[in-house]
Amino acid sequence: MTPKDLLANYVDPAMVLLNSLTGIRSGDAALVLVMAIAGQESDWLARRQNGGPARSFWQFEKAGGVAQLFDEVPKQLQAVCDFLEIPYNQTDVFESMAWNDALAASMCRLLLWQDPAPLPAVGDVQGGWDYYQRNWRPGAPRPDAWPGYYATAVGLIEATSKAFS
Repeated sequence: MTPKDLLANYVDPAMVLLNSLTGIRSGDAALVLVMAIAGQESDWLARRQNGGPARSFWQFEKAGGVAQLFDEVPKQLQAVCDFLEIPYNQTDVFESMAWNDALAASMCRLLLWQDPAPLPAVGDVQGGWDYYQRNWRPGAPRPDAWPGYYATAVGLIEATSKAFS
């Protein structure tokens, strides 16, 4: 999956869906993080973690991010699951997110949304890294990879914004 295809075909529609179901908006700052995190976690390629338990391009773990969303934003997550006709339980959501990119992208945005800190401004590479670290708590962080993924995400979002203005 190319980052451009992921954004156009799955992330953008998922953000529209999430907004219509929950009122959670996703401006450029949110979109940059959603895309950069998918790059950082899976290089926009792996829906299932190689040799590990994580699922989706955002590499959610059942006992980590999935459980946290069930605890922190159950109403919003259930609205997405109900719309997508995914049974609202951790086992089904965890398995479904590997193949349902609308669910996975919505879950990424929800995990960012539940953080009380404001999203970092577009272009704040370090702020984006800090936000990612705080919310994903990666077991093997790769700080040297982040700036490249972040720059790709910013470029995609800026190109998309200009295309519609």
